Amino acid sequence: MDALATVTLCQSCALGRQGFANELGAAMAKAGLPVAVATVDCMSGCTRPSTCAFRSPGKTAYLFGDLSAQDLEALVTFARLYLASADGALADARVLGDLRFKAIARIPA
Repeated sequence: MDALATVTLCQSCALGRQGFANELGAAMAKAGLPVAVATVDCMSGCTRPSTCAFRSPGKTAYLFGDLSAQDLEALVTFARLYLASADGALADARVLGDLRFKAIARIPA
């Protein structure tokens, strides 16, 4: 299955150092979501660690911070909604629970 979106996790942040990328990738695969999980040395989100970004061609990109392992399910839910959206915009972010308050930026496509 080819990835339709990429989530990139900061490797310098606590979650990155703890191997959360592997856990996130496994959760995406278990949910049947075509999402590639990658890491990068630093995302410069140090004031709101741990950070990750969601990107897909032609869609709005999202940057999340202040993440913890407890956000795993919400990240999978976000990925499902993000992939289903034509442009990456979500009509109602309340289904994301606390994750909606951890959005740092929405970057237009």
